[in-house]
Amino acid sequence: MKTMLPRLVFWGLNLWIFAYTLVLGLALLLQFTLGELPCPLCMLQRYGMILSTLAALWLVRQAQTGTLTAPRYLQGLGLGTLGSFVGAVFASRQIMLHILPGDEGYGSAVLGLHLYSWAFVTFCVVILFTALLGIIAPVALPEAPAQDSPAARISSALGLAFLAVVATNAVMIVFLEGFAWVLPDDPTGYALFGQ
Repeated sequence: MKTMLPRLVFWGLNLWIFAYTLVLGLALLLQFTLGELPCPLCMLQRYGMILSTLAALWLVRQAQTGTLTAPRYLQGLGLGTLGSFVGAVFASRQIMLHILPGDEGYGSAVLGLHLYSWAFVTFCVVILFTALLGIIAPVALPEAPAQDSPAARISSALGLAFLAVVATNAVMIVFLEGFAWVLPDDPTGYALFGQ
């Protein structure tokens, strides 16, 4: 009897892509609508999310093409863990900068926590998730649905949505930095328009 675990792992990877696409998209929405411009640590956390999710996207694509092997799977999980660890380091650094009583933090709070605190939580969840997937890897290599199925199209659409959010972030960092090499510590506007 064939187990459903490989299919569940495949959709777990897709959920990972969807979750970080949503988080990055909402961060962009706050940036555009509320003027919550990201500081350098915020951008480094976004890069951690992107690196982490590129690993999930690579694994999904390998499963879709039927070329996913156990070593590649473990490499992808390792890359996802590394991206999340790097992001967690930057998020914890930003938390430590604003931990003193009376410090209002950077940006608005969402459900009582600032975005960098939420980022730290998501990085920890991804690290635990990749650890779990690594543990069950011998019996649960991701298995993609048939290529022309609606489920395969949904999975591909998630990947494209993530890449669109990444491209938007790349364009926005140019607008934020302008022609400077670094983003200002406390950005107040789009530097490209001021140059």
